[in-house]
Amino acid sequence: MTDDRPAWARRIAAERAARDWSQRDAVRALRAHAPTELPAEDSMIRQWKRWESGQMPNDFYQPIIAALFGTVTHALFPAPSRRDGDREILAASGMETLEIVSRLNRSDVDNATLDALRITADRLASEYPFMPSEQLLIEGRQWLRRVVDLHKKSLTLAQHREVLALSGWLALLVGCVEYDTGDRHAAESTRQAALSLATEADHAEVAGWAYEMRAWFALTTGDYRGVIAAAQAGAETAQHHGVAVQLAAQEAKAWARIGDRRQVEVALDKGRRLLEGMPYPGNLDNHFVVDPAKFDFYAMDCYRLVGEDKLARTLAEEVLRAGTDFDGTERSPMRNAEARVTLGVTAAREGDLEQALIMGERALEGDRQSVPSLIMTSRELAAEMRRRYSSEPAAQDYLARLSTLGQEKPGFLPQ
Repeated sequence: MTDDRPAWARRIAAERAARDWSQRDAVRALRAHAPTELPAEDSMIRQWKRWESGQMPNDFYQPIIAALFGTVTHALFPAPSRRDGDREILAASGMETLEIVSRLNRSDVDNATLDALRITADRLASEYPFMPSEQLLIEGRQWLRRVVDLHKKSLTLAQHREVLALSGWLALLVGCVEYDTGDRHAAESTRQAALSLATEADHAEVAGWAYEMRAWFALTTGDYRGVIAAAQAGAETAQHHGVAVQLAAQEAKAWARIGDRRQVEVALDKGRRLLEGMPYPGNLDNHFVVDPAKFDFYAMDCYRLVGEDKLARTLAEEVLRAGTDFDGTERSPMRNAEARVTLGVTAAREGDLEQALIMGERALEGDRQSVPSLIMTSRELAAEMRRRYSSEPAAQDYLARLSTLGQEKPGFLPQ
């Protein structure tokens, strides 16, 4: 029989099962997260059964259920439909690239041109998960040069700050793609340029993302104390912006790799509380916007590392569901790749070599990858393969392929 319940209903049942809770256990645990007294236990159990069968909880219960499972409301329950980015960009700017470039060649710059540049920067950041790295790098660098050249023109003080901020956003994007492709030194230089631009423009959000990039770089190269330092510095700078959520997640990932389970939960809870208190984002596709659904991706990584395999597997399946359209098109190919590594790790730990290899190989497919992040997570699957299946030819083939990938990017060679 097919399970035609909504995805959120299937998920809360799976989350409960991953914790080995009965419905009564779940209701009792729910009380600890409720801001006020809940109805009697038997009444709440009947309510819970209705939720698991697909009856949507009301606005009072949704954040309580999300908190119970360590996530946020909009990661668990349906949110407003995504906007059509391409049509919105065209409608908002009314300009093609050629017209924007033509306007940039004038001696002065009007606000309509700056609006078009903001929309262009948003478009490029929204194409980060999908556009081939080489193409995005070329386009990003071209637009960065064009925007930087605006400093030579006559600008008001407000326009000057706006141009600095736009330069910072584009530098962040270029630095991310440089790092994805293994050019660590260029990426760090570009990141530092973005931070300098943010400081000059007094733009806390751009500065926060520059610190987040530093944390990411440190995470993928094994400098876990460096992750924590960068995350805490960034959080102090941009505490009221969405990037603070991602900084908390990077800190949690570092603590997980250090092996401090308590600090993992502290950092995840900090990120969850920040995210729960923020308005729903307007453009989820933008790389520098924290999608509430991405919180499950952060937690998945942490739970895999601390050996909570049931929770990690449940979250990996949710990441794949949320990151794949009904026709099989992947909306979040890089997140999906790491979710497959997680499923591979949990399968390997359970003795299922065949499934571990299937997931490991599928993670290495795809045109759009963040090679440092993929190698970092694949190290864990490689370690499980060496520990449990070192004599198996199929496992040896996978390890050889992963080693080849690491040699192509020598700064990220698996240990």
